[in-house]
Amino acid sequence: MSLLSRVACAAAVWLSTAGLPAEAGEPVPAVTQDDVIVALQKLDGAEQSALARDPALLQQVAQLMLTQRLLLNEARRLRWDDQPEVQAKMERAREKALAESWLQSVTEPPAEYPSEAEIKAAYEAMRPSLTRPKQFHLAQIFIACPKTADKKATAKSAEKLARVKQQLASYTLDFSAIAKAESDDSASSAAGGEIGWLSEAQVQPELRPLVTKLLKHEVSEPVRLNDGWHVLKCLGKREAGLTPLEEVRGSLITRLRAEKMKENSEALVARLLKENPVTLNDVALSGAVNRQPK
Repeated sequence: MSLLSRVACAAAVWLSTAGLPAEAGEPVPAVTQDDVIVALQKLDGAEQSALARDPALLQQVAQLMLTQRLLLNEARRLRWDDQPEVQAKMERAREKALAESWLQSVTEPPAEYPSEAEIKAAYEAMRPSLTRPKQFHLAQIFIACPKTADKKATAKSAEKLARVKQQLASYTLDFSAIAKAESDDSASSAAGGEIGWLSEAQVQPELRPLVTKLLKHEVSEPVRLNDGWHVLKCLGKREAGLTPLEEVRGSLITRLRAEKMKENSEALVARLLKENPVTLNDVALSGAVNRQPK
C-alpha cells in the first residue's frame, strides 16, 4: 500500500470520529493542524518522517482529509445512509470492523514481547539476509539543465551554478542550507539535499567513480549529466558487512510481533471452529448462488 493510501486510511479513521456539521447547509470547518496530527498518528515512524520531509505531500494529506469531510457532509445532507442497500453495506462494514477489532485485542502479544533473547535469536537466524554491500550516505545540489535546453535556460542554469559554487567556496552557508535554497530536486532539497544511504550499484553509473573517491564530508566539483549539474557531498560511509542488530531491531520487533499475532489469530480461529463446527451443504450453497439476481 502506498504512503498516500496509508494516509487515506488514517484520514478515514480520523474522519469517522471528527465532529461534522449536524445540520444541512452548515459550513464545513477547515482542516486544522490538530486534525492532521491525529490522522498521522495512525502511521508508523518512517511514514511520518517521509511526510515531515515533504511539504507538498503534507498539503495533499490535508486536501485529502478536507475532500473526505466534504463528501461525507454532502452524503449526510442528502440522507444517503437512509437507503437500504447503503445501510446493509454500512452494517457489514461495522460487523467486520467489530470482529477485527476484537480479534486484534485478544491476539496482540503482550507489551514485553519479544524478549531480548528472542530478538537476538531472530537476528542470528536472519544473518544470511542481513549482509550489506558498501554504502555511501550522500547529499546533492541539483541544477536542472537538460542538454536539449535552449540558450536562455542554459544561461540561467549557468548563473545558478556559479552562485552555488561561490556560496560553497565562501562558506557563508552550509551545504544543507544551499541545497534547500537552490537545488532543483524537490525530493531531496527539503531534506537539505540528503539522498540517503546508497550502495555502489544504486548510484548512477556516471557518478560511481566520483562517489567512491569522495572522503567523508567532502564536496565534489559539479558534474554535468544529461539532466543537469550534480554537486555531491559524502555524509558518511559504511563498509560491507553484517548489518548491526541495532539498525534492524525495530523492524525485527515489528516482524516478530506480527508473526506472533498471526499465530495467535490462527490458533483462536481453529479453536472456535472446533468448538462450533460448521457444516456446509454444497447443494444448498450452489442453489444460493444460482438464485442471485442477474
